[in-house]
Amino acid sequence: MSLYVEGPTTLTDAYGLRADPSLYNADLAPTTPEQRTWGTYNYVALWFSMSMEVTTYMLASSLIAGGMNWKQAIGTILLGNLIVLIPMVLNAHAGTKYGIPFPVFVRASFGVRGANIPAMLRAFVACGWFGIQSWIGGQSISAMINVLWPSTAAMPWVLWTCFLGFWLLNMAVVWRGVESIRFLQSFSAPFLLIMSLVLLAFMTQKAGGFGPMLDAPSQFHTSASFLHFFFLSLTGMVGYWATLSLNIPDFTRYAKSQESQIVGQTFGLPVAMVLYTFIGIACTSASTVVFGHPIWSPITLLGQFHQPFVAFLALISILIATLNVNIGANVVGPSNDFSHLAPRLISFRIGGLITGCIGLAMMPWKLMASHTDYIQWLVSYSGLLGPVAGIMIADYFFIRGTRLDTESLYRREGPYEYIKGINPRALLALGAGVFAALIGLIVPDLRFLFDYAWFVGFGVAALLYVMLMGTASGAGGATPLAQRIAATGLVDPVLSSGAGAKAKSVSVRS
Repeated sequence: MSLYVEGPTTLTDAYGLRADPSLYNADLAPTTPEQRTWGTYNYVALWFSMSMEVTTYMLASSLIAGGMNWKQAIGTILLGNLIVLIPMVLNAHAGTKYGIPFPVFVRASFGVRGANIPAMLRAFVACGWFGIQSWIGGQSISAMINVLWPSTAAMPWVLWTCFLGFWLLNMAVVWRGVESIRFLQSFSAPFLLIMSLVLLAFMTQKAGGFGPMLDAPSQFHTSASFLHFFFLSLTGMVGYWATLSLNIPDFTRYAKSQESQIVGQTFGLPVAMVLYTFIGIACTSASTVVFGHPIWSPITLLGQFHQPFVAFLALISILIATLNVNIGANVVGPSNDFSHLAPRLISFRIGGLITGCIGLAMMPWKLMASHTDYIQWLVSYSGLLGPVAGIMIADYFFIRGTRLDTESLYRREGPYEYIKGINPRALLALGAGVFAALIGLIVPDLRFLFDYAWFVGFGVAALLYVMLMGTASGAGGATPLAQRIAATGLVDPVLSSGAGAKAKSVSVRS
């Protein structure tokens, strides 16, 4: 039914939400219909902007460096992104339906306090990515110096000084606030795309056209060797977006409708990734033709340019895009996660500094030492995040039938309190999923489990969680807030679709 509602449009004001101060603030509050402004185009644009970065290029080029030809690499990337699209859209559903972000959504399955555990796992991975992006930025600065003064190429201290300098630049931006680089967001991604196309044109000309460039054969001589690398790479493709597949509700809570986010993501994610990774695949294939061996890093490849101005301009674009992505994608999220642990002690600034220090301690130069180390990093952390995705999806769709008590997600002593705010069944399923996914790292005979880390962790955790929660009374949670509102004749603006909603015109949704 559709009603015209006068008065407040926030859950707190309209329904007298009794929120625990440690569980509620303006950033965590459910979105209102007036905030539901994202349409299909916005989600397509989101994926294109997030896909156009150096690590995406290197994701594709690592497959060529590992021995695949361009068709095998494109197929692996497309399949991997179609697979990760499934948990992406499923987890996005709750964000759109209830207007809640990831830290609130995950309280339903892990408990209002236990939700900090998956949040910390996600934060840990983001710290690793922060270190990787800082290393890439440092390499870009070093490469620019090498272009201007070629003699510095033989001085290792130049690279390390550039890396630490770029890391400190990121820390300074965090301390001053992310607004200091917000102006870069409007042009950094298009600029990087233009320079990538320039690099592609240069390599195409050097290789003698697309024919020789894309005719490079596969380096695998047996089906067994290809399949081993294929499945490991496929897991890496899924792992690349494993973090975002968890916190995608942070974006879809602003969707006008489920159709907007589903169509936008279904088109945007695979198309953007295939288009941009093709540049990485083509350039790396061309490097094999031109230089006799694949060069998987665009920074190393740009160092082969004999036109200093073009190389310098391209490296500047990488530097700007890297700084932009690093602050936006790898600092804001974990900083808030660390701050959420102890809001009175850890501010956003302190959380950002913690992120940077952990990222530095994870030695990103080792994670990016080669294409095999890069893929191993992707697969390894997918074993941590796959189980979280499995539990979230199993809880929301199979245990609760997409019904959540929105009010209770923001206070203690409700259906998501479990045992002192922690759901032990979720922790047991999480532990089992992570163990199954990563045991192959220390037991050689079980190495095949690690090659499928995300899939193994997801499946084990989801299955065990459903089994454990199926034995718990009232596992489906309390009566959803929407049903209580409908019973009283009121309308919940937070649960409304927001599609076509003008001011106070909203619809009840279950």
